[in-house]
Parts: sequence; structure tokens; C-alpha cells
Amino acid sequence: MSTKTTVFPDGFLWGGATAANQLEGAYRSDGKGLSVADAMPGGKQRFQILGSDTFNWEIDSDKFIYPNHRGIDHYHRFKEDIALFAKMGFKCYRFSIAWSRIFPKGDETTPNEAGLKFYDQVIDECLKHGIEPVITISHYEMPLHLAKEYGGWKNRKMIDFFENYATVVLTRYGKKVTYWMTFNEINSAFHFPALSQGMVKATGAGDYQNVFQAWHNQFVASAKAVKIGHGINPDMQIGCMIIYATTYSIDANPVNQMATLAQNQEFNFYCTDAQVRGEYPAYQQRMFDKYGVSELEIGADDLELMKTYSVDYIGFSYYMSSAVNETAEEDDTVVGNLLGGVRNPFLEASEWGWQIDPEGLRIALNELYDRYQKPLFIVENGLGAIDKVDENFYVEDDYRIDYLRRHIEAMSDAIKDGVDLIGYTPWGCIDLVSASTGEMSKRYGFIYVDLDDNGEGTMNRYEKKSFNWYKQVIETNGQELK
Repeated sequence: MSTKTTVFPDGFLWGGATAANQLEGAYRSDGKGLSVADAMPGGKQRFQILGSDTFNWEIDSDKFIYPNHRGIDHYHRFKEDIALFAKMGFKCYRFSIAWSRIFPKGDETTPNEAGLKFYDQVIDECLKHGIEPVITISHYEMPLHLAKEYGGWKNRKMIDFFENYATVVLTRYGKKVTYWMTFNEINSAFHFPALSQGMVKATGAGDYQNVFQAWHNQFVASAKAVKIGHGINPDMQIGCMIIYATTYSIDANPVNQMATLAQNQEFNFYCTDAQVRGEYPAYQQRMFDKYGVSELEIGADDLELMKTYSVDYIGFSYYMSSAVNETAEEDDTVVGNLLGGVRNPFLEASEWGWQIDPEGLRIALNELYDRYQKPLFIVENGLGAIDKVDENFYVEDDYRIDYLRRHIEAMSDAIKDGVDLIGYTPWGCIDLVSASTGEMSKRYGFIYVDLDDNGEGTMNRYEKKSFNWYKQVIETNGQELK
């Protein structure tokens, strides 16, 4: 058992994280429109299907049951769920607003009041329990109509649609909610543009020209949201959100070292440079040459807007690290690693093949803070695993506790290194539908939900062993990790 002394600042934001499309369900209730998440098939082949040449956001709700449709029925059970979060002692709760609940098609001018009232209730329920809401404006669920009719974020018209949406939600909730993020894991489009940019190969996802243009449009839209939010409430903190994978060279060969530098720049830093520094990096042209990107469509005021209204903090997810080997004749690839790369022989892996690297989180925190000198917020981190329940639906998830303990210790070490870390919201604090596979069996939560991959179960909630462990962590501000 670890005997490390941990240090966390007063007011540290302990909590948990979810996404609307993975837990709310009620996908057509009270005027909600379809989102891209509603059109994503379930199962381990989800990304292969989304990345195929033929997939084009077609959905037949009478023929197929999509896992995101049902979620875990948080839409009707949010009070019960938030009460459980309060029982754990959450200081904050990161969730997202479903864009298509507010604007069912995305290009309307008048919002859906029923959708707005739902989030009024969720926010008020959090505040009633002393929980600070942390809201992601767009988390992998843009309205399906915008993806099909406009081709997703490569279309500059998306900036206006997002600005309208952001204006409505920031105005409605901006006096109650301090912490916001614009786009979830914006850099994930490097590998999966269907999720964050609403583009599949049939609508241009196979061309990096479109991916980089979509990013530019999102950067401008994000800057506009910062401008709007600060105008409503000067104390509002609006962050970007990236997925970060600490990246190692497999050895000291300069070829591999250079490849590692390039991968860091392309994946970990490009989107963050644009949103935090507010300008494109010097290495951009090298990237454009590499990926066949010509000049972007940039509006007259875009670059000034990006510079003037950069983000206030950096939110990021951390699940795994990555290793680079350009010199190997045969790659020993990591099965399941979302970002590719080769197997790191010094690390163990989860049941889904994600290599577990707590020390990599400490490195990530130092790399980000040294580069940007902006507050950091770990808004996703956790272990997806198959949980076994006993006859009382109790889960003895020591493996999850061990994973989280080691990552929390790494966070404390980074704080001792001088990093400004403001909070930690482990992913899937309650079991929900997996974004990568559409499964329920890939569980992350402190709370077990009785629902299987076939949609069978009572949906009743049960506290796992990790529930009380995390409660103790929060009560002691990270001092008690046993």
C-alpha cells in the first residue's frame, strides 16, 4: 500500500464527469432533435463503421436500437443521480448540454424552451446540493441535421449556428455557472472527426483539408463563446478541452525522438496552441505540407478574435500514454489504444488494451503547465472495466480504486512540482454508455447501473466499493487514499 503524502489546495474541485449523449436517454423527448451520437451504431466495431467509405449518418429508428437513445435514463432520474453525487461529497459535476435539446436541428433561430427548462432543473439541483456545475457546451453530439445538411464543421456556417446556441445557454445559465468548456476533446478529430466535427468520409472526413478547416471554424466559434461569456459574467471561466496522451520515444534514436516531437505537436499541442495562445504555431506549415493542406478559409477578423478571446484554463482527459517507434521493421502495436503507437514494455494494460501510466499524468501536467502557464483541470480520467456484481448488486472494484489512487498521487506530485491544478472529475462517475463502443459493459463509474449491452435491466443504481473510497478521498481533500 502506498504511503505517499499528498497535497491538494483548499477549494480543490473534486467531482465526476459525464456527457449528455451517453447517459440522458429520452432522445426524442420534449422536442429534442436527433444528434450525431443518436446515429452512431453500438458495438466494438463502432469506429470502423463510422470510418467506412459508405457510412453517411443514416438512421432508421424503427429498425435499429442505438445505445445512446436509452442512455441510463438520467433525463428522468437526474435528481436521484445528483443526490448520489452529493452523498459522495462532490464539489463539482461536469456534464454537457445536448445541443439538439436546445436547437433540435441546429439552424433554428428560436430555442426549444423545454430543453432549456430541463437544464435549469439540473443546474438548480446541483446548486441545491452545493455542487458546482462544470458544463461542456458541445460534447460529441452536434445536431444530426447540421452534419447531414451542412457537412459538419468544415462549413463556415457552423460558426453562426454555434454562436447562436452558445449565446442562448451562456445567457440563460451564465449567472449560475462559472466553469464552462467549449468543445470536448477537440483534437480527437485527428483520428475520429465523426465525433467532434460531425464529418464522415462521405462528407469529407478523409481529406485533412476539411479537418483543419473544421478546426479553424471551431477555434473561431470557441473564441466567440469566450467573448459572449465574459460579457455576461466577467468571473466566468471558459476553457478548451483536449485529449492528452503523454508521448514517449521508444528509444534514444534521433529518428524516433523527432517523430515523438512531431506527434506531440500535431496531437497534444496544435489545438491547444490555437485556443490558449490564440495563434497558430510555427510548425503549422510543416503539418500542412505533411497532410496535404493548402490555405485555410480565414475570415478578416478570425485571427484577432482568436488572440483576443483565448481560453481561461485548459481542461483535458487523460487515459493512457503513447510510444513512438519509427525505426522498427515490425510494429508491436497496442490493441485498443485509441491513438495508435507501439506497446510500451514498462506498462500494463486495461481489459480494452489501454496502457495504464499514472506517471504519464504527472508528465502531462508538467508539460501543459510549462508550455502555457494557465490553470489546468483534469476533466476525464478513469478505468473502463467489466464489473462483476454479487447477489446484492455490489461491486468490489479494487482494480478501479488502485487505478484512481495512483493517478491522484501523480496529480499531487505535479502540484508539488508547481503545477496549478484546479480540479479532478473522473470519467463516468456513474456507469453510462461507452463513447468508443456503445457498450454498457465497459464500466467506469462509482455507481453501478443495472443495464446490459442488450438494453436489459432495471436501471437501478447501486454503490460500488469505490463509491465510499472516493467519498473518503473528497472528505480528506486527497489525504486519505487507502
